[in-house]
Amino acid sequence: MDILPILSTLKRHKTAAGLIVLQIALTCAIVCNALFLISERIATINAPTGMPDKELLSIRVGNVIQVENPEAQTRADLAALKALDGVRAVTLVNQMPFGNSSNNSGMRKSLDDTSRGVNVGMYTGREGWLETLGLRLVEGRDFTPEEYVDGSITETANPKIPAVIINKRLAQRLFPDGSALGKPVYVFGSEPQRVVGVLETLPSSDPKGRDENNLHTMMQPIRPTYRGGSFMLRVDEGRRDAVLKAAVDTLGQSSLGVKRIVGDQNTFEAMRRDYYREDRAMVWLLGGVCVGLLIVTAFGIVGLASFWVQQRTRMIGTRRALGATQGQILRYFQTENFILSTAGIVLGMLGAGHVGCLRHQPAADARVRAAAAAAELSAHRRADPVVAGADRGLGTGAAGGGLGPGRCLAGLIRQPARHSCAGRNPVVPNAR
Repeated sequence: MDILPILSTLKRHKTAAGLIVLQIALTCAIVCNALFLISERIATINAPTGMPDKELLSIRVGNVIQVENPEAQTRADLAALKALDGVRAVTLVNQMPFGNSSNNSGMRKSLDDTSRGVNVGMYTGREGWLETLGLRLVEGRDFTPEEYVDGSITETANPKIPAVIINKRLAQRLFPDGSALGKPVYVFGSEPQRVVGVLETLPSSDPKGRDENNLHTMMQPIRPTYRGGSFMLRVDEGRRDAVLKAAVDTLGQSSLGVKRIVGDQNTFEAMRRDYYREDRAMVWLLGGVCVGLLIVTAFGIVGLASFWVQQRTRMIGTRRALGATQGQILRYFQTENFILSTAGIVLGMLGAGHVGCLRHQPAADARVRAAAAAAELSAHRRADPVVAGADRGLGTGAAGGGLGPGRCLAGLIRQPARHSCAGRNPVVPNAR
C-alpha cells in the first residue's frame, strides 16, 4: 500500500495525529524508565550474599548495668550456644549485612600516602566466623589462633593487628596488577597489616549502597564482646525457630550475676526480608503505575482513533463508492495507526534514554568533584610543611584525625551505633 496518501492525510489532521503520538511517547518514556528501575530493584533484592541465608540466626544482648569484664561473659555465652542441639557453628561479629550498625575505616597501601585511602566497611569477628558465615576464600587462608587479639588492644595508642582478610573487590581496587596476598596495608596506626586471605564476597551492612565502604569490606581478627556485637549461629535449616528460642533462653540464663536483656533476635532471612521491604513495595508501586498507564493510553488511543474515523466517514464512503473493499479501508487505517505508534515509540525511547542519562549525571558529577577535592587537599598537604607536620603529630594511621588511632579503633569495637573512622578526614556515614 502506498503510504504517501496516508502521510498527506496526517498532515491535514496534525492535531489528532500529534495527540496520539504524544500520548504514546509519554507512556513509552515513563514505562521504560519504570521497568528499568524495577529491574534494578529486583536485581538488588535477589543479589546473592555468598552466605547460607536460611541457616543463620542473629542475636544481640545488652546490659542493664555496666560490666567490668565482658570477655569472660562472652566466652561463657559462646560455649553455652555451641552446646545447643542443632547448632553447627557459632561466633560473634561487630556488625552484619542488613543490620542496624555500620563501622568503616580508611585503608592505605603506604604509610607515606597522605590521602584518606579507600573507605572500607570494617568487620571484626571471633574464631569460627568463616565457618559460621559460610563465606568462601578465593585466595589465602583463615586467621590463625595467634593472629587474634582481644578488644582491649584497642585501648593502646598504636594497636598491632598482624593480619587482615579483604573481599575480592577491594583486592582488585588496591592491587589491580597482581595478587593481594602478603601485601601490607595500613588501617590503624603505623603498623602494617598483611593480607592473608581474599574472600569471594563479604557483603557490607548496607548491601544496596554504592559508596566505597559498601563495595569494599574487610575482616579484622579482633575479638568483640557481646556488648559490641551480635551472636551469629549457623544451624540446621529445618530447626531454625526451635534453636532460636533455645538460644535466647540460654543467653538469658547464662548471665554471670548480671541482669541482661536479649534485644534483636531474628533469622538472617527475616533480616534480609525486612531490609528490602521498601524496595519490594517500590517494585509493586512502579508495576501498578506501568499497568495503569498502559490501560489509560490504550483507552485514549482507541478513543482518539474512533473519533478520527467518525470525522472521516465521508472519505470512507467516497472510497467505497470508487470500488475500495472493506479490507482495503481497514488496512489503510491499520497502516496509519502503525505509523503513528512507531513515531510515538521512537520518540518515547529517545526520551527515556535522555531521562536515564540525566538520572546518572548527578552521581558522576559528584564523583568528579570529590576526586578533584581530594587531589587539591593532597597537594595542599604536601606543599604546606605546617599542615604535614601537624598531620604526623596528630597520628599517622588511618585512625588519626587528632583522636589517636587507639581511641578511634576502640570506638569502632565497643559502639554498636553507626559511625566512621576513616583517616584524617572523617567520613560521615550514610543515615538510613
